[in-house]
Amino acid sequence: MALLDQIRSIFDGDPGVRKVADDPVLSAELLMLFRMIVADGAVSESEMVAFRHICKEAFGIPEASIDSVVEYLNDYGYETNGSQAIALFRDLDVERRKLLARHMAEIAKADSKLAESEVKLLRRTLDLLDISPVDLVKPEG
Repeated sequence: MALLDQIRSIFDGDPGVRKVADDPVLSAELLMLFRMIVADGAVSESEMVAFRHICKEAFGIPEASIDSVVEYLNDYGYETNGSQAIALFRDLDVERRKLLARHMAEIAKADSKLAESEVKLLRRTLDLLDISPVDLVKPEG
C-alpha cells in the first residue's frame, strides 16, 4: 500500500503539498510560522522541530511531506507578504487567530531565546489579529 501511495504521489504530487496549496489560510499560516523561524536571521534545529510538530499535529500534514511543504513555501511564499497572509486571518473566528499566535509563540520560544525581531514580529501579528498577549498564556479550550 505504501508503494502505491508513493507512485500516486509521483503522478498527483505530494499529498501534504496539495493540502497546503489547496488551502490559502493554511498556506498563509505556514508562511507566518516560517517567517517566525527566520525572524532572528537563523534557522535553528529546535525551531524546525517545533514547525514539524505543528505541521503534523495541528494540520495533519504527513511527516514525509513536510520537506516538500517547506520547499513549496520557499518556491511560492515570495508571492505573499506578511500583511497579505495576516489579512486572510482577520475574518476568521478568534480561536483560529489565537491558534496562529500560539503557534508563532511556540516557534519563537523553541530555541530558548527570544530575539527582539521575533518579539516585534509576534507583537505586530497580535496587533493585526486583534489578539491580546494574555491569550497566548491562557490554556486552550
